[in-house]
Amino acid sequence: MRRRLGSGRLLAVGAVVVALFAVLLGRLAQVQVVDGPSYAAAAEVVNTRTIVLPAPRGRILDRDGVALADNGTSVAVTVERATLLAARDGGTDLLTRLAGALHRPVAQVVGRASLCGTTGAPPAPTCWGGSAYVPIPVAEGVDPTLALAVAERPDEFPGVAVVTEPVREYPRPRRVDLAQVLGYLGRSTQAEVTASHGAVTSDDLVGRAGLEEQYDTALRGTPGKLVVAIDPRGLVQRVVSRVDPVAGSDLLTNIDVQVQATAEQSLASGIAASRKAGTKADSGAVVVLDTRTGGVVASASYPAYDPNVWTGGISGADYARLTDPKAGTPLVNRVVAATYPPASTFKAISLPAAITAGNDLHGIYPCTSAYRVGDRDFHNFESRAYGPINLTRAIEISCDTIFYRFAYGSWLAQGGLTASDDARDPFVSLAKAYGLGQATGIDLPGESAGRLPDRADKLATWTATRADTCAHAKTGYPDVARTDPARAAYLKTLAEEGCTTGFQFRAGDEANFAIGQGDTATTPLQMASVYAAIANGGRLLTPRVGATLVATDGTRTAVPAPVRGTVDVDPTVARYLREALRGVVTVGTSAGAFTGMPPDWPVAGKTGTGEVFGQEDVGWFVSYAPSTAPRYAVAVVVNQGGTGGSSAAPINAAVQRALRTASIAAAH
Repeated sequence: MRRRLGSGRLLAVGAVVVALFAVLLGRLAQVQVVDGPSYAAAAEVVNTRTIVLPAPRGRILDRDGVALADNGTSVAVTVERATLLAARDGGTDLLTRLAGALHRPVAQVVGRASLCGTTGAPPAPTCWGGSAYVPIPVAEGVDPTLALAVAERPDEFPGVAVVTEPVREYPRPRRVDLAQVLGYLGRSTQAEVTASHGAVTSDDLVGRAGLEEQYDTALRGTPGKLVVAIDPRGLVQRVVSRVDPVAGSDLLTNIDVQVQATAEQSLASGIAASRKAGTKADSGAVVVLDTRTGGVVASASYPAYDPNVWTGGISGADYARLTDPKAGTPLVNRVVAATYPPASTFKAISLPAAITAGNDLHGIYPCTSAYRVGDRDFHNFESRAYGPINLTRAIEISCDTIFYRFAYGSWLAQGGLTASDDARDPFVSLAKAYGLGQATGIDLPGESAGRLPDRADKLATWTATRADTCAHAKTGYPDVARTDPARAAYLKTLAEEGCTTGFQFRAGDEANFAIGQGDTATTPLQMASVYAAIANGGRLLTPRVGATLVATDGTRTAVPAPVRGTVDVDPTVARYLREALRGVVTVGTSAGAFTGMPPDWPVAGKTGTGEVFGQEDVGWFVSYAPSTAPRYAVAVVVNQGGTGGSSAAPINAAVQRALRTASIAAAH
């Protein structure tokens, strides 16, 4: 009986065990067969990493499609992280031998194999700051011959591969630099990465100046994504998914490479000629505007530099040179960021302003050697007198004293020192209408608004600087006095006057304003914009370097160039002014520079010689052509180059000849 009972219990236990195994097997089948895909997917979610695939950057092209900024390739040698982690010494031996084969410093190659931020990693940029899930480029810009020799020895260099990487190149067609306009690329900052919401990664290069910065979003395109599965060591096992990047749009500009080359070469040779003539001529600029559209056809700034200095990363020595004031700070785009007194080029504004003030357009006026404004004599350039002349001749020879007379009379009519604003000042009002004292809105970063020293500006400046001015009125300028006593005395006198009455818009301020002197400061681009408006009948255009964005699918998007405003000048006065500006070139202050200009390309323009305390004169020439049917406005400035007729006008003439040639070629 007991034996039977024992057998029954044993059978029962066996049945339970069998049942449990059945449940276990069923559950295992469910996990593996039924729920397997979902668990696998969940595992992948936990053990995947997303790698951003940068998009090919769009090119920057001239108006005819010639590449100004392009994408090239550079040879790089990479090492798999798995190979380094598997080695007992962390891959040091492999990297050391690789450095020798590539003729690179060992510390550089070994350091590059370390992820930035990890223990023992060298500081950036030696360490690798990119993704931890891609092969590490331990050497970039490698000689292809050396790289090939390494690739042919996989047994000696396991995990090592030779790849090509995209780099930004600046082809310099016709040897043009255009560096300040094109700009350059730099590694993205953490702030940019955060603000981009995924559009920019820490590995990306972004525009840092010029067109590269202005159109960075369009040029950069849309990055792709690569999702990879990784093991517990962080090594890639397989690709889970991939979304390819979309290349950035090309930027078709208004730049004409042929005209740009002439602008750069003429500016450099013109500055050299001015130096040979005995001036300092330390810098300068040329800008060409299409008077019909506002398109920037050429833009040259001196000193210039080769933009390829940025390719592959700039050295500390090169960057120091580009930012060194003693070297002329070549990074500065003097077309848009530097300001100068416009001098007599401003008379193209002052003449119609004087007529608005009530002076006779066809009158005869004495061009004396000096004119007394209040208690001070204001002299003609080189104190020369020309006798009674009309306004055409006043523009041709650039008589200052006639415009002093106009300005003083207008100042008195406005109420002199009692005038509280500029509402009745025709000189200030017309200058503002032409856009001076404000940025043009060009599609380049870093544009200066210049300075228009009207009554409001004087009051604001005086309020902001009064404490410092009054302090100098008491103590003088001892630091300056050690090297230049005369200048120190002059500055102290100015400080004494400025401390108490610096807010006043005095008669002398109006007189200087009328001839583009005093505190008036403009960029070359602003003056080109003024003369373009004079040429086209009063339309104040928005300058544009960029013309069209062209996507990879061929879609074209025009860069908007709105009209900023219309300058209202009496048609009779405007016609008179244009004829006078033509006379400057044929019989006036720039006639010598334009000798031999083809008759089918008549030029109109104005010289300017700006005075800056403590420096040599600034030479200007601003023109437009053909005067019979204007197409292009050209502004040239040579800092410390002497008179405008001797320094800037010859450069301007060379550019106008190039424009004529380009126009003839385009017509055929």
